[in-house]
Amino acid sequence: KAMLFEEERNMSGRLFRLMLVHQRADEALRRAEKRRIPDWIEIKRLKKAKLRVKDLIARLTLSPRRIG
Repeated sequence: KAMLFEEERNMSGRLFRLMLVHQRADEALRRAEKRRIPDWIEIKRLKKAKLRVKDLIARLTLSPRRIG
């Protein structure tokens, strides 16, 4: 049980960090879109990065727990 708790705590830490990265990417994306002359290449890069992080979060939260 101690190992499961440690694994869960590590997963929670990773999830928290991924959520922070997602939030920062979202903020950067909003700033980029509000610029008077938006850099569409940068916006596309930020959208892809945000989606990658979102996919990682989904994979982490939806993955079945190992029983062992």
